[in-house]
Amino acid sequence: MDLRDALRRTVRGRGARLLTDRAGRTGRTAPTGEVARPVGALRTDDVRGNGISAGSMIGWLILLTVLLLVTGYLGSRETRLIPFLIFLPGLVAGRGTVRQTAFAAGWVLLAVSASIIARPLESLSANISLIAFTTVLGGLSVAMARQRIVRQQEIARLRSATAALQRQILRPLPLLTDQLLINGLYEAVEEDTRVGGDIYEVVSSPYGSRVLIADVQGKGLPAIGAAFAVLGAFREAASREPTLTAVVDDLEAAVLRHNAFAVQTGEPERFVTALLIGVTEDEEAQVVNCGHVEPYLLHIPQPGPVLREEPDVPLGLGALAREPRTVEWFDFPGGSTLLLFTDGITEARSPSGAFFPLVERLPRWNAVPPAELAGVLRDELHTHAAGSPRDDVAVLVLRRTGGSPPP
Repeated sequence: MDLRDALRRTVRGRGARLLTDRAGRTGRTAPTGEVARPVGALRTDDVRGNGISAGSMIGWLILLTVLLLVTGYLGSRETRLIPFLIFLPGLVAGRGTVRQTAFAAGWVLLAVSASIIARPLESLSANISLIAFTTVLGGLSVAMARQRIVRQQEIARLRSATAALQRQILRPLPLLTDQLLINGLYEAVEEDTRVGGDIYEVVSSPYGSRVLIADVQGKGLPAIGAAFAVLGAFREAASREPTLTAVVDDLEAAVLRHNAFAVQTGEPERFVTALLIGVTEDEEAQVVNCGHVEPYLLHIPQPGPVLREEPDVPLGLGALAREPRTVEWFDFPGGSTLLLFTDGITEARSPSGAFFPLVERLPRWNAVPPAELAGVLRDELHTHAAGSPRDDVAVLVLRRTGGSPPP
């Protein structure tokens, strides 16, 4: 069994790793024939308010009722505490189901009525007012619980739609081509959207493996339109165009078309920084850098940057360039690893304002297995930033097949 067959078995055996969210949780897609629960989606039970177990709720209701009854009857008439029970249905409505809230409202009404029968208040009007207020507040609590659950169901549908959108924009990792095994992570700064302005894609074409990582100007949902335009153009052009510069030209045209449409709809024009990598069976790889942060090569004796030329202008700003975009070649031997990322890594700051020391961490990461590198980077990034970063983060770890294992 050669290395490529082993890698394919590894990817199939453990399933595709879903994008890592801001909290660092990682899911897995379902095996063939099963339907995976979308990231961010809620089950039906989740939106029915099952945050309180029935036994726990009944126990607390009984305990509080007995406590208030005993306290009230041990004290004077003026210190009776049983009327405070009328607020319990409102508390249950914040987490319980409609049925649980209705049960709490009925229980409180029964307890208040029994208290009035045993020790009436000073006047008949006061007794009637207390019962009426208890009934009304209980009914309002039931209505609040129903409204909360309806809102949660709407949020669940939105999250399911967002998860479906995420799968259309960004494919789950890891990915495998004839030349590469790709791992990585993705964290959107807007946690509820789970998609943002950072994008990536890998295409196995007749001209080798082609990889895109890009960062759309802006964050979160407003940047998705431009992200769609770039991804769609790359998926088509990467398989059709024989040269990497021709692929970049198609991406440039896609961004310009998107901006022209954005102007008509009153949205701002955007540019896109992008890095395109082309890998064949040769020991060299090619790259076109459109204003993106440079990649780093690991699992070699001296890890470090691979580019020597200045980056070209971002996509959407090609008219400002004095010269056409060009391809740069670099050594990418078998068994080495190429680390691609967006500026959410390089611009992450600590509470004191210090930038993330990525270059200083490279020698340490040189000994980390490729499959674990993205997770190690994420953990160190969160530690440095004292929490989640303030920008979208995308990382791709490109492991070159066909060589010896990393040192």
